[in-house]
Amino acid sequence: MGLWERHLLPRMINACNNSSHAKQVRERMCAGLLGDVVEIGFGSGLNTPYYPSAVTRVLAVEPSDVGWGLAAGRVAASHVPVERIGLDGQALPLPDHSVDSALSTWTLCTIPHPENALAELRRVLKPGGRLTFIEHGVSPDAGVAAWQRRLDPLQRRIVGGCRLTLPVLTVVQQAGFVVERVENEYEKGAPRPIGYLYEGTAVSHD
Repeated sequence: MGLWERHLLPRMINACNNSSHAKQVRERMCAGLLGDVVEIGFGSGLNTPYYPSAVTRVLAVEPSDVGWGLAAGRVAASHVPVERIGLDGQALPLPDHSVDSALSTWTLCTIPHPENALAELRRVLKPGGRLTFIEHGVSPDAGVAAWQRRLDPLQRRIVGGCRLTLPVLTVVQQAGFVVERVENEYEKGAPRPIGYLYEGTAVSHD
């Protein structure tokens, strides 16, 4: 991992992912969380102001020490206790059926094997527990999808492995989740090939 990915990229993400629109999305994503929450891709803690009172604690998974350092002020100010429990969403150091909710905001697209991360989330969620997600993914528009395939190699190199072509619903459902709600849109202000979003909730059942 070079200088860009280790030191500069977390700072760029911290700056760019805190727009007024992103704040509205984060508030909406966090609104339904409750109990013990595992959050993969915690980053610099941009979701912390929006945890509702129903959340008892957040178990944060974040591979970047720089990102975690940038989160320090937000974590300290959070009304919900936040604990960094691990570095890899593909291997969660948590017992089976031990958390009530899971949160992933712009994270699955960066994980090398998102199916493994989703299997882990399903393992640690209690029956009936919900995964809330917003992710970059492949567009149903053939022309946009073609550009996503062209840009994917460059995107992955520049943006920490983020892929534009992830079939989000497919990987969520194949992991055994039942999708309750999904909405799709192009991200405001972003070129269409790099801004197609999947926003939704999915339930873990035995």
